[in-house]
Amino acid sequence: MPGTVLFSMLVAVFAGSAVPFQAASNAVLGKVLGHPLWATLVSLCISAALVLPTIWLMRAPAPLTAQLAHAPWWVWTGGIGGVIYISAALILTPRMGAASFIVCVVAGQMLSSMLIDHYGLMGLTPRPVHMGRIVGVLLILAGMGLVQWFTPSMPAAAENENATADHSGAQQGNPSLAHRAGAKSSTRS
Repeated sequence: MPGTVLFSMLVAVFAGSAVPFQAASNAVLGKVLGHPLWATLVSLCISAALVLPTIWLMRAPAPLTAQLAHAPWWVWTGGIGGVIYISAALILTPRMGAASFIVCVVAGQMLSSMLIDHYGLMGLTPRPVHMGRIVGVLLILAGMGLVQWFTPSMPAAAENENATADHSGAQQGNPSLAHRAGAKSSTRS
């Protein structure tokens, strides 16, 4: 395996290792802000705040307006995927746990990636699906099932502890948690 391929794989693994932390921190942020969509917006704003100075430091040239006008319509859909992923992570990570959520994400990514590769969608070079790749995806799906099967569900006592933590956070002066604690107690009455 050439060194550049190995380096690329290591960078991809490093980037992937950040995703569960993103999902978990955004899930807590959603609770603090009172709604997952606010956390999605904050997360995307932080991303923009980080990428803008990076563009400036790397002296990336500004895009040409003429090129933007001739781009395929689907080049603008990447942001939609980001919102879908971040919102799903905010809602599902607390319910499923980080490992279960991420293994399902990876399974979904592999299935859609195989379709994109096989048909050369979105301007990529076609890479036909063959038995080795199918077996690899089946192993990922089996792994997803195993991780999910052996992940204990959140017992009712833990859910009550989360509600208590929200209520105690409200007592400590966090208005967002006060609102959530009040909403939870009113729905249980």
